[in-house]
Amino acid sequence: MRSETESGNRSVEANARLELATLYRMLAHFRMSDLIDTHISSRVPGTSDHFLINAYGVLFHEMSPDKLVKIDSSGQVLQESGKQSMRINRAGFVIHSAVHNARHDLSCVIHTHTPDGIAVACEKSGLLPISQHALKFYKRIGYHDYEGIALDLDERSRLVANLGGHQAMILRNHGLLVAGRTVAEAFLNLMYLERACQIQMKLTARQSDMIFPTAEVCERTARQYEEAEGLEHADLVWQSMRRLLN
Repeated sequence: MRSETESGNRSVEANARLELATLYRMLAHFRMSDLIDTHISSRVPGTSDHFLINAYGVLFHEMSPDKLVKIDSSGQVLQESGKQSMRINRAGFVIHSAVHNARHDLSCVIHTHTPDGIAVACEKSGLLPISQHALKFYKRIGYHDYEGIALDLDERSRLVANLGGHQAMILRNHGLLVAGRTVAEAFLNLMYLERACQIQMKLTARQSDMIFPTAEVCERTARQYEEAEGLEHADLVWQSMRRLLN
């Protein structure tokens, strides 16, 4: 018979798989996928170096708990394959393992290639403090210069250094990366950053003068986000989004 501890661990992992699969489908709903080439990962609760990521080739809208692959920090697959492909995206492993290995305060990591996110990533100025959504990340976002497709393990140290202590980073000429202490927080960070990029691109296209809040107002707003938008708020948003999928 299985011990209570073993059964409990399986139950915790099963819930983590369900939450992550739901997040994949959520991003599909909001059209934030890019064929089979972006990825979301989540740390397996109770472990320091095990995380779940999509089996390569599975589209976001068809993700289910059994189509997630459990791997360790070296990329070793830690589960029986059965009939399910256990192949993972190499670039996905490099990017996500970098964050999971270095930032044990973060549980979930999301990387996207949305048109507006990439557009902002290609602008020298980066994310501008021009909207309330953008001010959530005022002086709280990292930037990582493009080095080509992320296939080399030695890029991980630079990814981590550029992320610093933040929960969001713009990958120059590439896309967006966000993380969170929970799946819910990572999702909320992505929605705010993506909306901020959409707003910036609309304004850039108009080629009109922009109104920039003062530095004092920008910092005050960023602090308001930190004080008001904790895990409880993120979970409230997440539960409402789950009802949307249901």
